[in-house]
Amino acid sequence: MTILSNITLIIPELYLVIMAIGVLVVGIIQGNKATSNLCLTALISYAVAIVLLLHTNWNTAYILNNMLVIDEFSGVIKLIILLGMIVTTALSTQYLHQERIAHYEYPVLMMLAGVGMMFMVSSNNLLALYMSMELQSLSLYILTAFRRNSARSGEAATKYFILGALSSGIMLFGISLIYGFSGSLDFTLIAQAVSKTGPIPPSFTIGMVFIIAALAFKISAAPFHMWTPDVYQGAPTSVTAFFSIVPKIAALALLMRVIYGPFSMAQEQWEQILYFVSLASLLIGAFGGLAQNNIKRLMAYSAISHMGYMLIGLVVGSETGIAAVILYLLIYMVITAGIFAVILCMRKNGMATYSIDALSGLSVTNPMLAYAMAVLMFAISGIPPFAGFFGKFFIFNAAIAQGYYVLALSGVIASVVAAYYYLRIIKVMFFDKPIDPLDNNIGIERRVILLGSLVFVTGFIIIPAHIITFANGAASSLF
Repeated sequence: MTILSNITLIIPELYLVIMAIGVLVVGIIQGNKATSNLCLTALISYAVAIVLLLHTNWNTAYILNNMLVIDEFSGVIKLIILLGMIVTTALSTQYLHQERIAHYEYPVLMMLAGVGMMFMVSSNNLLALYMSMELQSLSLYILTAFRRNSARSGEAATKYFILGALSSGIMLFGISLIYGFSGSLDFTLIAQAVSKTGPIPPSFTIGMVFIIAALAFKISAAPFHMWTPDVYQGAPTSVTAFFSIVPKIAALALLMRVIYGPFSMAQEQWEQILYFVSLASLLIGAFGGLAQNNIKRLMAYSAISHMGYMLIGLVVGSETGIAAVILYLLIYMVITAGIFAVILCMRKNGMATYSIDALSGLSVTNPMLAYAMAVLMFAISGIPPFAGFFGKFFIFNAAIAQGYYVLALSGVIASVVAAYYYLRIIKVMFFDKPIDPLDNNIGIERRVILLGSLVFVTGFIIIPAHIITFANGAASSLF
């Protein structure tokens, strides 16, 4: 392909890079007073990037010396990522001013993280994989510490940075072993090298294990989840919402790209790893959340558990399983966005509060918010007829079709256990006596996101066919 053709296929990413540089320059000139306008500019940039993405050719093409691949799978995931970026940026603006951390660097870091994630899902080379993942990670480290005067935020950022650096080192070591075996960093050439060997050598298996472990860290899968509750609690809540909604989508998509690309011939080996990781994530996420009274830590354990469900689809190893994972990613993103729209409204006398007990009697003091949260809790716990039920249903259906009965049963048990802490929030809102009411200061952005989330989770049952077809097309292109 010509250089011009290469550039045409990555126009959305290049556009966001240019806009991020422009936002940075304006921020340097105008200072923090321009933060709101810069966040609005970022929102518009994501919307324009979506338009550019939809007008990009999604037929499979390898560009930039096969470093990147453009196909329907990457197109669909990028679309979900950009929608998540719009939601999280919209949720952030009011919060940044409430917490007096409205610095112009915020939208710049968000945009650079978004660019990194978009390149992650198109990676077709281990070097491209590592560079794009680090672009995302470095932005996330800084965002975690964005509340500069908070000791808790600094502690969370330090833990995240140290463990993140460790995972990067693990990945680099794995990449070196894979390169030593195959003599290439290209996904296609690695797969060809594996196919030409008889038994898969231990060096390749060890390298693959290290890379999968590093990616498991990025998606908060057990037993690499230890950073998640502390980072979720210590980071600014808008950043926690970002962690919950967007980066996991990119990291899980990258994991899919890797295991069905260069590691496709070693399915017997990675299947065992993901089987254990999925099972551990389901159980740790479900039981770990039972003792939590801080709603941000609760959402961390919820995220760990939901990663377990999605990994079931990867273990299944079929187009149906991957399509179920893509559908689950979209549903989980929308539900989580709505939940964090409510969490960001948890303020008393101008101060943020994250104790679940702060929601006591919310059905009396703010019934609309209480009923919205109740619907979202039912949805995320997988109770029909809400969208969350269909996400789990398609995952379990794919697992049972391939004979993974233990994983499916474990998922059902984890759903029942986790339902306790979701339904506990409903019990607190509707049956506990009111304490101090929450501040009635719900910004227009939060109202729109909350309403959109509710419409999606309640109306999914009416028109699921189009979304399912979308997910099936993306899954088929991956294979």
